[in-house]
Amino acid sequence: MRYYGGIDIGASAAKLAIVDEDRQMVAKAVRRSGVDYEETAAACLDDALSEAGLTRDQVKASFSTGYGRDNVPWVDGRMTEIACHGRGAHFHFPRRITVIDIGAQDSKVIHLDDTGRRTGFKMNRKCAAGTGAFLEEIAYRLDLPLEKLNDLAERSHGEVTLGSFCTVFAATEILEKIRAGVSVEDIVKGAFRSVAKRILEMDTIQGAMVLTGGVVAHNPVLADLVAESFGTEAKVPPDPQYMGAFGAALFAMQHDEKA
Repeated sequence: MRYYGGIDIGASAAKLAIVDEDRQMVAKAVRRSGVDYEETAAACLDDALSEAGLTRDQVKASFSTGYGRDNVPWVDGRMTEIACHGRGAHFHFPRRITVIDIGAQDSKVIHLDDTGRRTGFKMNRKCAAGTGAFLEEIAYRLDLPLEKLNDLAERSHGEVTLGSFCTVFAATEILEKIRAGVSVEDIVKGAFRSVAKRILEMDTIQGAMVLTGGVVAHNPVLADLVAESFGTEAKVPPDPQYMGAFGAALFAMQHDEKA
């Protein structure tokens, strides 16, 4: 059996996936990206190899992607996040799809035809709106652990509208809601709704809608709100946080097969 690795070093987290020659993920690892991407990448690889019971020489090829893809010296190639998320998502949904990847610092909308060829993409570059960073700021302002937001939103019986586009202004608006006696649950759901609205403004959906990224992985309520906003079903692949790493591993396999 031959194995292939893919590592996606984002601005917030580094994700690594190992797949076998049947394109099945056999191990994965995630760590905070930190300030030394090379060290983090090596630690993720060691974590995944230990999980799978493999050695480094059993991984025949590896590719990197993400913000820190140029800081991994041991890979055999590098690809953009857009290419890797598209490849990973299309493996699970081999049809015409629109991939929405919601990351910590940016969000991407990727259009693929039924063969997996990219036909277009857009990225959210407007401050932190529509990204995980917006939710992190909301959690900070509410003095809540980030991992508690999804449960709070699911308990909401109402919802407030956050009108501010800027994250800083939205934080001030939240303080006003608290003073007005609005429940934390409704405020948090309103924050998720704000992210969904920013995604809606980015582009239209062509084909099936597929959601990827760590924000979706940890906050299923966001997938529901994005689906509601677009008026279509949200398909979420297995291990959505690892789609970039998984796609990079598939590119590594392709590279090895051509060698």
